[in-house]
Amino acid sequence: MQISFSPSMRSITISSSNGFLDLMKVKVAARHISYRTLFHTILILAFLLPFVFILTAVVTLEGVNKCSSFDCLGRRLGPRFLGRGGDDSMKLVKELYEILDQVNSEEIPAGLKLTESFSEFLSHMKNNQYDAKTFAVRLKATMENMEREVRRSRLAEQLHKHFAATAIPKGIHCLSLRLTDEYSSNAQARKQLPPPELLPLLSDNSYHHFILASDNILAASVVVTSVVRSSLKPERVVFHVITDKKTYPGMHSWFALNPLSPAIIEVKGVHQFDWLTRENVPVLEAIENHHGVRHHYHGNHIMGTNVSDNPRIFASKLQARSPKYISLLNHLRIYLPELFPNLNKVVFLDDDVVVQRDLSPLWEIDLSGKVNGAVETCKGEDTWVMGKHFRTYFNFSHPLIASKLDPDECAWAYGMNIFDLNAWRKTNIRETYHYWVKENLKSNLTLWKLGTLPPALIAFRGYVRPIDPSWHMLGLGYQEKTDVDSVTKAAVIHYNGQCKPWLEIGYKHLQQFWTKHVNYSNDFIRNCHIFEPQ
Repeated sequence: MQISFSPSMRSITISSSNGFLDLMKVKVAARHISYRTLFHTILILAFLLPFVFILTAVVTLEGVNKCSSFDCLGRRLGPRFLGRGGDDSMKLVKELYEILDQVNSEEIPAGLKLTESFSEFLSHMKNNQYDAKTFAVRLKATMENMEREVRRSRLAEQLHKHFAATAIPKGIHCLSLRLTDEYSSNAQARKQLPPPELLPLLSDNSYHHFILASDNILAASVVVTSVVRSSLKPERVVFHVITDKKTYPGMHSWFALNPLSPAIIEVKGVHQFDWLTRENVPVLEAIENHHGVRHHYHGNHIMGTNVSDNPRIFASKLQARSPKYISLLNHLRIYLPELFPNLNKVVFLDDDVVVQRDLSPLWEIDLSGKVNGAVETCKGEDTWVMGKHFRTYFNFSHPLIASKLDPDECAWAYGMNIFDLNAWRKTNIRETYHYWVKENLKSNLTLWKLGTLPPALIAFRGYVRPIDPSWHMLGLGYQEKTDVDSVTKAAVIHYNGQCKPWLEIGYKHLQQFWTKHVNYSNDFIRNCHIFEPQ
């Protein structure tokens, strides 16, 4: 059977499908809705129904389809469909923001008893049924209390690091004692360094001369070993290791018993330099005898500390109070032209560096008449390590500093410096250094308080030739987030800061670059229980 509608929708024709032509025409009632209106209605429904289906599905997935009636569903979907927040959640959040903002400007009531954990806080709130404002007040008080505790813990951490950094590890102390004993009992440990036939090379300027001043035998051995291993021509390397009188026997024993041939190594104590007298170095006696200095470096390091102090600033203050800053070894570099009168160019290395690349190109750098080839520390991505200007080190509220120095002047780094000693001898750098150290003592250490770099920054003004930063990477002793890839590429890495690689507080992921130059199978190291970090 086939049914067809007339175009006017006023009649219906029915024909059978049995082969006989059987037509029936049925006239229908007059239409009340126009064809065009019906078409448009169907078109609109065709457009809306998929949207309604999708929206309903989304609501279902969100878990809001628990309504049992279209009225409930309408209340849920309607506001969303019209773009309005139908529930009271946004209103509640807004009111909470207003209360928190109000409480933020108010003082916390005195004697308010606070909980010590979030679970206790939540339980306390439920049990007492506090209103919103009381909740906000107690929340603010709890968070401020926790913030103080965190800050106090961070300050305590920095203080403990400071004590760990200034103490001598038992293994390193043992190493010094055992090697000193070996010096007195073993002729091989006392043999001349270098052998007599090589003595002329100590002043031969065709060789590459390195100078290291240290009282840490293990650290000194790493520096020398890393230089020799990294050198393309180790037979051209001459090392001048300087130490204090008490460490000299142990330092000499180490390098006598552990030669790094073909490099040439000289070990000398400060007592063996005829030039280093009280008359030539008057500032050191003044430093040692100054009451303010003794109190600053050996006094109470906690006094004056406030919980509100920035932990990084506190750490810098503690580092500035390290007793090493009043030792002769730390001031020694300012006297290099006098201590090595026959040398023209030298590289001075600190004992907390590791050399990873051949340094012979440093001697080829044209210093353009300058004295000190150094890496500037005011330019770099890590602003904590490479964002240092004169304002970082000097007290510009002091009139003498304010009148003589520029706070925006770029600082540079000690630790790996190429010095032109010939050019240095034509300057008054040493006298300027002495003058400013004395001025700082006269002002009771109010000009600066961070070690030996500040007077050097002044003394070398106008005599510094900036070199490429890749030669010297700093901060491995205080910047835990140091980029390991950058460390791998640097020529010299410097563990300046408290977390030295030979200490327990050293950063484990950065220690590997230092420990690979330690021979942990050495009998002295093994017997002193110095183990490779795991």
